[in-house]
Amino acid sequence: MASTPASPSVVLGEFEVVVLLAVLHLVEHDQPAYGSTIRDAIAQRANRPVARGAVYVTLDRLESKDLLSSRVGEPTPVRDNRPKRLFKLTPTGLKAVRQAVALVNRMQQGLEPVLRPGRAHS
Repeated sequence: MASTPASPSVVLGEFEVVVLLAVLHLVEHDQPAYGSTIRDAIAQRANRPVARGAVYVTLDRLESKDLLSSRVGEPTPVRDNRPKRLFKLTPTGLKAVRQAVALVNRMQQGLEPVLRPGRAHS
């Protein structure tokens, strides 16, 4: 009997994975990960507009699931001297996003010719 990979402990929606990956990209490139930079990173990489509210609701939800943590950064003149909430993945968040990416990679195996851009499925 073939063994199956362990089920992920946390099931993530597509946008949750996208937000976690955006935070990870920013942090790994020594850039601050706060609401508007996360939104910009998603818009740029996904090549689609992202609603500000959707990002903040998702950040709050991911933090309540212990997949993200936040701290209050320094106040800035750009934000009327209000501080920013800076985010980073928790160890649980990193594990969850790794599992989500691995699942997508497993699911696409053998479908590369069909999934190639510009190729129509018959």
